[in-house]
Amino acid sequence: MSLSDDRRLTEIETRLHREDPEFVRSFTDGRPLRPREYRYHRAWLLLCLALGALATGVFMAHGLLIAAGLVFAGVAGELFDPHRRVRARRCPPSGS
Repeated sequence: MSLSDDRRLTEIETRLHREDPEFVRSFTDGRPLRPREYRYHRAWLLLCLALGALATGVFMAHGLLIAAGLVFAGVAGELFDPHRRVRARRCPPSGS
């Protein structure tokens, strides 16, 4: 491998370790782990709570619970997007 390839691999390794140290540590332990952007524990929990609130609101005919359940289900849906951080950094196109 050339020197530039080694330097490039070292940069990638450093960036990966800085972004997700648990992922890198799991490879050294021999038990690979999903990258951070594909771990959905919080999203599943929020989705279950949202659907519970929605079902309770429908059962009790309570509009505020129905609305809260729908809003939180939408937030949970956004959490399932693995590329949400990349999209948040991009600048929106100018309208003029």
